[in-house]
Amino acid sequence: MDAVVIDSLEPLVDELRSRGYAVVGPVVRERVIRFEEIASADRLARGWTDVQEPGRYRLAEGAGEMVFSFAASPDSAKSYTQPPRQTLFRMRGEQIEEAEEDAPRVALLGVRACDLAAIAVQDRVFLGGRHPDPAYLRRRRALLLVAVNCAVPGGTCFCVSMHTGPRATTGFDLALTELAAPHRFVVETGSERGEQIVAALPRRPASAEDLAASAEVSRDAAEHMGRHVETEGIQERLSAHDSPRWTQVGARCLTCTNCTMVCPTCFCTTVEDATSFTDGTAERIERWDSCFTLDFSEVNGTPVRGSNAGRYRQWLTHKFSTWIDQFGMSGCVGCGRCITWCPVGIDVTEELANLP
Repeated sequence: MDAVVIDSLEPLVDELRSRGYAVVGPVVRERVIRFEEIASADRLARGWTDVQEPGRYRLAEGAGEMVFSFAASPDSAKSYTQPPRQTLFRMRGEQIEEAEEDAPRVALLGVRACDLAAIAVQDRVFLGGRHPDPAYLRRRRALLLVAVNCAVPGGTCFCVSMHTGPRATTGFDLALTELAAPHRFVVETGSERGEQIVAALPRRPASAEDLAASAEVSRDAAEHMGRHVETEGIQERLSAHDSPRWTQVGARCLTCTNCTMVCPTCFCTTVEDATSFTDGTAERIERWDSCFTLDFSEVNGTPVRGSNAGRYRQWLTHKFSTWIDQFGMSGCVGCGRCITWCPVGIDVTEELANLP
């Protein structure tokens, strides 16, 4: 289907809800733009932007009618493809019950190109091996992705360096470009179900001027990236395990795990067993974990990587080097979340630039 223009998001939200989707979009909550379920487009973060720098996030007033004039939220699609906590199985007496829960139908409204790239990374991790994760597959099939071409990159963004944005080119059901004067949205379809949804909306064909304006939004965003990474030879640079830079960054790192929690591709988990004495049931639960925790790689009661420097080196080297060896792609999509939400402002682009 050719690109079309819609003047409001309300019909889109209504149509998605009528098809049984829980619509999740950007809202302002506790002075941060977060993603949560909405019942109406009026709930969206209209008129807000954000300022992001290493270790710093601030909400600010933006253009009054614009809905998506902000950079990456701390919330990514990972919460909907790989939930922070999920039950693997339950035991009642000697009976084992597999947790075959139906995946909810969710429409993510406002997904950026970097997050689409992150979903593709997760797909490779969870579905690309010999034993695909059935729960992940159910959630992916139930997920509808409404992308937004980024217009306002943050001060910590570097998706251009990672070739993942700022324009969505694949992996979406619908892709929106928000335009001003007059306020409107150019809509492109990327799947059959996306075409079916657009066909039910009030719309008009996109004019040449609309398409040119949409392309200009992406060009302008690409020219205003807050950060840059030189990826040429990056695997060789990261092989310098004796670099004093690791000790320097390790002295600053709090190993708080913020970077891995907000990262849209980090997938490490641990399992916990819980028993209820009231009804005699037991559960095995999977939850997010991080290679920054001391006991993550513990063997015989001893951590494999006991120092902050060793754990930071493991994370950065895996993300930008050995991930490529494992999965054929980088583990970083350039969203910049790890820089913004690091309490001490450690900047991965700076660390990579200062390796030998």
